[in-house]
Amino acid sequence: MRKIVIDHNILFAAIHTRNSYTRRKLLDSNCHFYTPNFLVVELFKHRPRIVEKAKASEEEVLSYLSQILQKIHLYNEELISTANFFEAFHLCKGIDENDTTYVALALEIDAELWTRDNVLKVGLMSRGFDRFCDEETL
Repeated sequence: MRKIVIDHNILFAAIHTRNSYTRRKLLDSNCHFYTPNFLVVELFKHRPRIVEKAKASEEEVLSYLSQILQKIHLYNEELISTANFFEAFHLCKGIDENDTTYVALALEIDAELWTRDNVLKVGLMSRGFDRFCDEETL
């Protein structure tokens, strides 16, 4: 079964609107999805801004989040090896170091990375990391 690490952009897209194509693809897929634990903390930290920008009510956004969280494995980032964090940092350095944990998790569990960050994708591919997926390849 395919393993896929999702980043914050994908999670936000999945809970952002009533008719989210991303949410439908995620919920209908047979893949195993993973994200670092800290993403949930970030969601709640930025909840007011997310709800403000959403094209749905707060109750709907929380309902969508509940659906998604049932489909995603939360991974304790402290369990990711130092070697994979080090490799991920070097892959992300100068591109977007804030995405290091997502890349490290993909390396750790031998998964694809699902992101909409094209600058990150292009930068990582130029450094030899090419394990990506998107809505069309699910």
